Amino acid sequence: MQDNDELNPLQDIHKHLVAMSALFRQRVCEECNWSAPTFYRKMREKENKFSNAERDKILAVMQQITHEATNYFKRYS
Repeated sequence: MQDNDELNPLQDIHKHLVAMSALFRQRVCEECNWSAPTFYRKMREKENKFSNAERDKILAVMQQITHEATNYFKRYS
């Protein structure tokens, strides 16, 4: 396994940013008890048809994932 000094920063950053999308979808589906097709259908809808609980869960997942990413990317500071 490579240590941090051997990682290609561009590759590592890109890999983690791409993974964030899948992780966000997975966690929102878990928190809201949705399937992946439901996630994508709700994402395409033009109107905001989320319950307050769904909205709160979506925002909480976003905050958690961005916090985790910020902590991970500190290695490049």
